Amino acid sequence: MEIIADPLKMQAQALRWRARGVKVVLVPTMGFFHQGHLSLMEYGRTLGDKLVVSLFVNPTQFGPTEDYQQYPRGFDRDADMAAKVGVEVLYTPGVEAMYPSGYQTYVEVEHLSKGLCGAFRPGHFKGVATVVLKLFNQVQPQAAVFGEKDYQQLAIIRQMAADLNVPVDIVGRPIVREPDGLAMSSRNTYLNPEERGAALCLYRAILAARELVATGENSRTKILKAVKQMITQTPHTAIDYLALVDPKTLQEVEAVQGEARLALAVRVGKTRLIDNTLLTESRLCCV
Repeated sequence: MEIIADPLKMQAQALRWRARGVKVVLVPTMGFFHQGHLSLMEYGRTLGDKLVVSLFVNPTQFGPTEDYQQYPRGFDRDADMAAKVGVEVLYTPGVEAMYPSGYQTYVEVEHLSKGLCGAFRPGHFKGVATVVLKLFNQVQPQAAVFGEKDYQQLAIIRQMAADLNVPVDIVGRPIVREPDGLAMSSRNTYLNPEERGAALCLYRAILAARELVATGENSRTKILKAVKQMITQTPHTAIDYLALVDPKTLQEVEAVQGEARLALAVRVGKTRLIDNTLLTESRLCCV
């Protein structure tokens, strides 16, 4: 596995590959890999000839009171894990290379960025869209793989690629969970043992919502009431939002008609966790 830090060197290598007809696949990450990241890499290997994994903790997507400095990092560990998966290039640009002195250009996807996490993290998705577009330009992939745990991010990247005619196939992959159901996240390392147990309320709430819909309930009010009850009865938790939204527009819906996406953000202790699931309208009927 080659490690490249210089954006110009990465772009030159990618353009050489493209000139030879080599299909390049990108998995963008902020590092501190877990099985969720590795599943994206493993799937990415099936999509093309060369797999590039970017490792860059992007400062422009962190707010002034957020955890940029504390965000978990472990370069040697990450490099070893990526090499074992079969990554061809680990791309590790520095902040100065990505945002040199005088940098002033940003990308913003207006409507999809406003609700859900966007309402609680102003500027976050502008930073996400900007860095992903820069990575696309530097790595020149034909496909890029993202996890569905950050569902709003996935929707925004898809919209950006469509709006700006970016010739990259945006591939979403299912959430990878711990054996007890907690969605894998680098931020799970912040949780102490008591908080780790409390964090399971997110998955239990998702299961409660799925069960309601499976038995014929489709009301937004009733589904979110059950989800809220499951979380608020758990110590150490505070809800940022609970939402039932259209999977494409991310606009709130009043009922599960066809499909809807349940999205939630909950603070467990000082750690902000997100999760989501697709709810599909039950076809149960009386006979």
